Amino acid sequence: MTKKISIYQVLPRLFGNQNRKPIHNGDILQNGSGKFNDFTPQALEKIKKLGINHIWYTGIIRHATTTNYPKLQAQDQCIVKGKAGSPYAITDYYDVNPDLAENVPLRMKEFEELIERTKSAGMKTIIDFIPNHVSRDYKSLNKPKGVLDFGENDDINQSFHPQNNYYYLPGQKLKLDFCPDQKYIENPAKFSGNDCFHAHPQITDWYETIKLNYGIDVQNNYQQHFSPIPNTWERMLEILKYWTAKGIDGFRCDMVEMVPVAFWSWVIPQIKSINPEILFIGEVYQPHLYEAYIKEGKFDYLYDKVGLYDQIKAVLRGEKPASTLSDSWKSLQGLDKYMLRFLENHDEQRITSPDFVGQAEKAVSAMMLSATIHTGPIMTYFGQEFGQEEKGSTGFSGDDGRTTIFDYWNVETIQKWRGKSAYSGSGLNAEQKLLQKEYHKILKLSSNNPTIANGEFYDLMWANKDNHHFYHNHIFAYFRCYKKKVLLFVLNFSNKELEQKVIIPGHALEFAQKDTTKLKDQVFKNVFTKENIRLPYYTMINEGISVNLKPYYYQVFEF
Repeated sequence: MTKKISIYQVLPRLFGNQNRKPIHNGDILQNGSGKFNDFTPQALEKIKKLGINHIWYTGIIRHATTTNYPKLQAQDQCIVKGKAGSPYAITDYYDVNPDLAENVPLRMKEFEELIERTKSAGMKTIIDFIPNHVSRDYKSLNKPKGVLDFGENDDINQSFHPQNNYYYLPGQKLKLDFCPDQKYIENPAKFSGNDCFHAHPQITDWYETIKLNYGIDVQNNYQQHFSPIPNTWERMLEILKYWTAKGIDGFRCDMVEMVPVAFWSWVIPQIKSINPEILFIGEVYQPHLYEAYIKEGKFDYLYDKVGLYDQIKAVLRGEKPASTLSDSWKSLQGLDKYMLRFLENHDEQRITSPDFVGQAEKAVSAMMLSATIHTGPIMTYFGQEFGQEEKGSTGFSGDDGRTTIFDYWNVETIQKWRGKSAYSGSGLNAEQKLLQKEYHKILKLSSNNPTIANGEFYDLMWANKDNHHFYHNHIFAYFRCYKKKVLLFVLNFSNKELEQKVIIPGHALEFAQKDTTKLKDQVFKNVFTKENIRLPYYTMINEGISVNLKPYYYQVFEF
């Protein structure tokens, strides 16, 4: 691999929306919606220039919404989160979101053209695959001939049957107590998506979705019934084949841990036999499951949320010393290369949120770490590169520091970057432009440097454990090596300018396949300033290299 995977996650509904003054809980006529066609060749070129080679378009497949279209009836507000609806409550797996189309009857053609534009721009397309649940009002109007709909042949008189697509509560009607105007009727009620096994889900449940049955009897000690192959497996294979044939390059798979490993080990090889290069990225939050979903489930990459992400957040907030960052990779026990790293996504708070660190500039060193620590992908969330802030309530999403996925809304920094459609950045202020340049530097280094794409990781924290000139609470140091080339990273997670001495032991050089018996002086070349530091070998391993670090910043040397 010559390039590291660099993903840009974006919600098309928000990306192209030019409404500067959306109203709280507004509908599509009041607040507007971005379109597939907003991703012009010029926009895609600028995204790629940032250092991106994959785009994850979030909210593509048609999902529950309160917006009516000809022949596409809206869902009852009681089973829709917000006016726009959750992208994770799918109503038709063989269709795309009509909100995103200029010409609704031609919406699939417009999306196929977006795939081609993305490819022409030199990037690959990733979309969501939501295997655990669908909208309560799921009904495919566009499924291929001969394909059965979910629940079409279910025995609704049985709570569980291995060949049913859903789980049922015979004799009970769905009752949403928090929604007194409920018009939607579900009889018998089905299990809700978050394993809610009763007919009265609460507003804190995934009440807008119903759980799919993969042959696991959840109410009987989770007994597995995988032979013969459950019908739901076959339905999902058909769906994945359908989108693979469209030219999709990867699937970000939602809540993977709620779907049995056996299904993934069965389905992923079949899709890979069609396109060996296609990616499967799994959202998993339980580290003890990582190995099973990688080794048996055949996933290419998994989320590293409860590891590196949570650790970085704690360090930036002053809740843990920087030295504890070593724990995140050690706990993976060799699975580092399978981890997708990020600082923002649609589920997490923006960096600028007071619940994260409050200022985008304070996460620059954290982004460098996330992008370069191992060979797995790095992901950037649209607007992150400009320090997007989210203040106040937009509607259903509330005031939670996140960019809403439920409402018709905008992303202010993307609008400013776009300007009058030229994506010139003319509307950005000086701080936002500077931050974008930092992200460009980091992502370009990360995605284009073979040492980062392929190299080994070496943690230098142990070698500096007793180094009195090294601030363990604030500094993290490591290097990456590949074919005897070495990149040294020294990161500052504090608000102070620090002068550090970083010891590089002989063992580290041997790890990098350097013959220490022949080493005399070592030249360290600053990757970004091109400044050279010449250091005798014994000074390097005993006293260390002196590095000046600005607050929340980094230094990178090649030697």
